[in-house]
Amino acid sequence: MITFWFALVVLAWVLYFVLEGFDFGVGILAPVLGRDDHERGAAIRTVGPFWDGNEVWLVAAIGVTFAAFPAWYAALLSGLYLPFALVLLLLAVRGVALEFRGKHASPRWRRRCETALAASSAGVMLLWGAILAVFARGLALDGAGAVTGTGLGRSLGPLWTVWSLAGAVLALGGAVLLGATFLALRTTGPVRRRARRASMLAGLTLAVATFTAGWALDSRPFLVAAMVTVGVTVLARSGRESTAFVGTAVGAAAAVATILTGHGDVLLPSTLDPAWSLTRDSAAATASTLRLLTIAGVIILPGVLAYQAYSYWIFRRRVSSERIPS
Repeated sequence: MITFWFALVVLAWVLYFVLEGFDFGVGILAPVLGRDDHERGAAIRTVGPFWDGNEVWLVAAIGVTFAAFPAWYAALLSGLYLPFALVLLLLAVRGVALEFRGKHASPRWRRRCETALAASSAGVMLLWGAILAVFARGLALDGAGAVTGTGLGRSLGPLWTVWSLAGAVLALGGAVLLGATFLALRTTGPVRRRARRASMLAGLTLAVATFTAGWALDSRPFLVAAMVTVGVTVLARSGRESTAFVGTAVGAAAAVATILTGHGDVLLPSTLDPAWSLTRDSAAATASTLRLLTIAGVIILPGVLAYQAYSYWIFRRRVSSERIPS
């Protein structure tokens, strides 16, 4: 049961970062790749039917963590309460920008919404990258599994490390690459052409950044990720848009899964003493709770997956970014 629910937690986080990753990337790139209101609107419409459904996986990841591994949830949310609160605030700003952009015909209004969309999307990815680095490096846990420290340093201190800064930059670059390959796959006309060029530029930049981080931190996974990014760049240059997007998505999924499973049975390492780290067994809920959750999960999860797959199939056609004369 513990292994099963940990696998579901990893699946929920992977789906969230992959699906919302290209949402954030599109939000960042739409004001850049669109030269006028019509082109920017075409870019944003590619994620219009999906973005709120993709956010469900964040709710699922947090909810499953709370129910199946309450000690893990308590350590993360108490130790990183301020970064998580900022993430939620920026997600709210992004949702308002997406929903309210079309509520007014004023070009200035739409530009303000697009600016808010780009800024909030970039801010969310920077914070998530720093938080994922904390997942990998751990927190200052004491023997009782509680995070030590007081004040702002307790919540923001773990983000001010070389690993967290590297994670923030790489997460932002990964979102831009995901968004560029997604726009190249889902649009036509000038936005598609610019998105293909942006995916090549983003891929090369991310490959260099990832290789540099891997060399500086002596991390083989970073070096492997750099090689994968180079392959995606080659695919984007050759016009294989579907393969480039799938390759980017698989790379993002592998990165998240590696971070969450890289310590084996340890869910959250303790930077004070390895013996105080949270393990799957020590952080898991009781066996009866996990059995009850399994019944609910078997009923709900297939329905959510089927509905989301159906929505992507219905809205599978490209969005035209060129103007059609009337």
